[in-house]
Amino acid sequence: MDSEKESSFSSVLSVNPYTNEYVSSISSFLKKSEKPEFAKDQLVTSYINSKTYINNQISLSKNIPDEDIDDALNIKIYDELGLDQAVEYQFKYFETFANSDGENRHFQVFIVDPLDLQSTFTESIAQIKYIDSITPSPLLIKSLYSKEILQESGIHCFVYLEKSDAFIAIYNEKELVYTKSLKYSFEEMHERFCELYGEKVDYEDFLRFLSTENLKYTESDFKSYILKLYREIFSTINDILTYVKKAYEIDKVQNVFIGSQIEMASKLYEIAEVELGIESNDFNFDYGFSNDDLFVDQIHALLQITSTLPEEEKYNCNFSSYHRPPKFLKRESGKFSLVLAGSIVLAFIYPATYWTLTYMQELQYQILNDQYKKIHAEKVTREANIKTKEAEKKRANTLLKVEKENYQSKKDTLTKIHNVKVNYPMKAKLITALAEDLNKFSVKVQKITYSEELKTNRKEFTLYLQASNDKKITNLLEYLTKKYDKKFEFSLQDISLEDTKDTYISEIKVNLL
Repeated sequence: MDSEKESSFSSVLSVNPYTNEYVSSISSFLKKSEKPEFAKDQLVTSYINSKTYINNQISLSKNIPDEDIDDALNIKIYDELGLDQAVEYQFKYFETFANSDGENRHFQVFIVDPLDLQSTFTESIAQIKYIDSITPSPLLIKSLYSKEILQESGIHCFVYLEKSDAFIAIYNEKELVYTKSLKYSFEEMHERFCELYGEKVDYEDFLRFLSTENLKYTESDFKSYILKLYREIFSTINDILTYVKKAYEIDKVQNVFIGSQIEMASKLYEIAEVELGIESNDFNFDYGFSNDDLFVDQIHALLQITSTLPEEEKYNCNFSSYHRPPKFLKRESGKFSLVLAGSIVLAFIYPATYWTLTYMQELQYQILNDQYKKIHAEKVTREANIKTKEAEKKRANTLLKVEKENYQSKKDTLTKIHNVKVNYPMKAKLITALAEDLNKFSVKVQKITYSEELKTNRKEFTLYLQASNDKKITNLLEYLTKKYDKKFEFSLQDISLEDTKDTYISEIKVNLL
């Protein structure tokens, strides 16, 4: 929005599309609007929570020219975040200098699925027609520094709890460096509380307890479980702060500011200071509104003050596609009508053509939108089927591995049995045959040994022989070689004489072929 357009509005309407809550302001006076309507002189501003957008920090080489940044980021967010190529996501970004290096530029990127954006604001648009700005909720905090509501610089942590969402944002020297969704919305807190408590508690009763019962003074049975829930929340926040300090080389977080969409009876910032060991404060600053007795959650307050800032003092991340048309005299159709005011025929042709093209475009959009929904549903179904098949494959592989091990065990057992039944009798028969041949040549056997080498499948007997002369041994070897040709291989190294006994000894090796 330019300054001329901004100055033409006499009031501001902030919209919470998730609860359909509307707050309007004239000057510094706020009031809740139950049934808002479109007004030309009313500026409309809204936000999206962390469940609607995707946030990530993307790095690009400093060699990429500024005019190519859009295309480079578009390519990289699809690759790095694994986005669906069939969806044309909207994305906004700004450069951040936290944790900078000499080779790359770093950008905070916010990405939105147009279908999610459309479904979020359907009901609001039906009432107010146009929304001038839609901003990711953590970026609204920038206005606290721009309006000097929060004057001190340093490293600040902001935590905000909504009914359906929660987020944490870290600002370093008045610039956003990190933001993340927290799984502790009031709805999720309620579910976790019921788990801790051990029985189902009505959601409205849970919210009523948080709004009316101060944990310092209440004696309710809920107290200990609520405290345990808060400790879990601050433990998660502490883990995030530890990561951010390491990733962005931050020594210390100076302050933690905690706010919520509903008015809390207990002071969360006091609990946070104990659990985190960091100075903590209420998110509810002095925003400069005159009706301080009306509780307005921090998001509405931030939307209101952000809407009054010049463009250069806030983050330019406007996701609105519901812009109001420019003034008639500034439109091409208006200029054309002035030029051809004297021609009634041409004056009617242009609107008719414009309406026809608009209708065709809307029809084409509806067709593409229906196709996207169908393809998206098929994609989700197929992904579910793939996960199921992968799980079945994993179970089948596990069973196959067990069966293979059982098979190998049984195979080894059968091999051993076969060796006992087949090989051992063969060895006995061989030794018997050799003993008969030894007797023929009057050669004695002192000892027989047997060895096997599994790698080469080599089986060998060694006969330690003794005879009264060496001829008996050589004749025996010659006889055996001829008799068992192609069955066994015989080898003789030497024949030696034992002087003390006057006998000859030798070793014959018998290899089974």
